[in-house]
Amino acid sequence: MAKNTICLWYDTDAEAAARFYAETFPDSEVTGVHLAPSDYPSGKAGDVLTVDFTVLGIPCLGLNGGTTFKHSEAFSFQVSTEDQEETDRYWNAIVGNGGEESACGWCRDKWGISWQITPRILMEALAAGGDGAKRAFEAMMEMKKIDVAAIERACRV
Repeated sequence: MAKNTICLWYDTDAEAAARFYAETFPDSEVTGVHLAPSDYPSGKAGDVLTVDFTVLGIPCLGLNGGTTFKHSEAFSFQVSTEDQEETDRYWNAIVGNGGEESACGWCRDKWGISWQITPRILMEALAAGGDGAKRAFEAMMEMKKIDVAAIERACRV
């Protein structure tokens, strides 16, 4: 068991979310499904209570805790991508599976978890500073899904 695990609260769909992440991202898997030993405020004995899983190598615990708490952008997974193809693959998987687009490379899956699908070229451009960083940042601010070619052009101008 990992010393530090991210616990994600779901209404009732922790297992479905974990299986989606495992199918979508490399180095991701469901490692355990645990049933409630007795009734609890948002479920009954025998319902899935927690799910152990990893997302891109990060250990997580999905808790089916009911509708008390909701996710927000205050927590997100940031996924670094190598190119437009990888960016598109993850973005389209999340948004195309009942999720929604946001701004600047952010999207939200159908369970409310926020994701930053961030091409490496964008992070490198921003870290480099100067006029190229400013132009890349301004280009990003106009985007939902990041357009790698547009970021590259902004850096070159």
